[in-house]
Amino acid sequence: MRRIIILIISFLSVLTIKASGKDTPIYPTGKNAVYRIYLKDKKGTPYSLNKPEKYLSKRSIARRKQQQLPVDSTDLPVNPAYVKAIRSNEVQVLGCSKWNNTVVIMTEKAKTVEQLRTLPFVDNIILVWEEPKNNSMAPKRDSLRMMDLNKTVKDYYGSAQEQTEMLNGQRLHEMGFKGRGMMIAVLDGGFMNVDSIPAFRNSNIIGARDFVRDRKANVYEQLDHGTKVLSLMATSMPNIYVGAAPEASYWLLRSEDGPTESMAEEDYWTMAAEFADSVGCDVINSSLGYHEYDNKSTNYRYRDLTGRNALISRTASMLAGKGIVHVNSGGNSGMGTWKKIGVPADATDILAVGATNKERVNAAYSSVGPSADGRIKPDIVALGNPWLISGKGMMTISSGTSFAAPQICGWVACLWQALPGKTAREILELVRMSGDNTEYPDNIFGYGMPDFYKAYQMGKGEMENYAIKRVQSETRFNSAEHEHNRRRQLII
Repeated sequence: MRRIIILIISFLSVLTIKASGKDTPIYPTGKNAVYRIYLKDKKGTPYSLNKPEKYLSKRSIARRKQQQLPVDSTDLPVNPAYVKAIRSNEVQVLGCSKWNNTVVIMTEKAKTVEQLRTLPFVDNIILVWEEPKNNSMAPKRDSLRMMDLNKTVKDYYGSAQEQTEMLNGQRLHEMGFKGRGMMIAVLDGGFMNVDSIPAFRNSNIIGARDFVRDRKANVYEQLDHGTKVLSLMATSMPNIYVGAAPEASYWLLRSEDGPTESMAEEDYWTMAAEFADSVGCDVINSSLGYHEYDNKSTNYRYRDLTGRNALISRTASMLAGKGIVHVNSGGNSGMGTWKKIGVPADATDILAVGATNKERVNAAYSSVGPSADGRIKPDIVALGNPWLISGKGMMTISSGTSFAAPQICGWVACLWQALPGKTAREILELVRMSGDNTEYPDNIFGYGMPDFYKAYQMGKGEMENYAIKRVQSETRFNSAEHEHNRRRQLII
């Protein structure tokens, strides 16, 4: 009965919030294009490895020191003299990636791009986005519907009770580990009405940034995908809905350009991830993935899924080396022709998350592995159709690996709060080894559904050596793969 009570929702009022300003087209000219410029070096940079405080926050530096991770040349910002030489009246610099030593520009003049190729410090330039020739209007806020939920529900977690118990996260909360002191960056396509929905009133949102093109969008008027993702972690409404990490702090970073699909979104994502690192975030959730773009010639092939080929995957693979745990959705291509994970789920040293149903049966849409270089993917799984809160402020169920990943992300923050002496890579390993499929990991469930209390026990040394279990499980998996390939050769 209590599940039924939770669903009794009465609409007290409907509040329509109007978007600011007049209707404006998303693509005003139909002529702009975005390019990625690869630079040869960072020679002459005014920045120094001896003074990282000039380009990293105290929190970011402290995170590295705690994990004994040195600041290296990839952390040095792109040489500002190079950026100045690139920028002109005809060229708008959208941003840079210091880790990849790239500059992203927007211009209407293809001829200008050819001139930039002649600069002595430019290694290569590729087209990553072209402005569509249409008159699409900028999005407006959804109407916000205020909810009054029956407050006689006994479950502390409310609608989130079952999904919480599936990961055994409530045990961490019971010990007081709710994410306090942890900083999470949420990279997504928009956070519709997060600044207005009462469910987020108690959430600790530090700030929001837009990394898409000219960065003029209000992230709270964009897609509500990020709103749903955030709700799974940040909501704190006891007996109604409690997320995985209600006491963590959050940065909301928009990197997804909703109306189009292009390689430029890898650049926006990379800039957002580097920003998250620079301000000191501990954990990143990205419920985004790519393999097919509007420009079909830039589509990825399965052989590209090595964690190194795509810019976004190279960046994601660097995060653990900066002391950050990265959680990414595995993808929803399981029922399509592609079927595989996308980028950056193919990255190394991350948690790519697949989806199951409440019976822990694989969700048919959940993308599968392995990576092109033979690594197990997805790494783990979580419930793919959880209760969450939409951009209208309504409790609802949504499906996808997009909503499996933030559950893991929130509990990772709680686990790391409980085990502050662990490194990012050690946290990644603990989560994998707490899964219910570690004996025989595969490319549907990965290491299975984690048990976060078990991960805590292993981290505290209260259980058997999980590193030994990892070696044993990988040996079994590799042996099975070897036998499969041997039989396949015999058949061929």
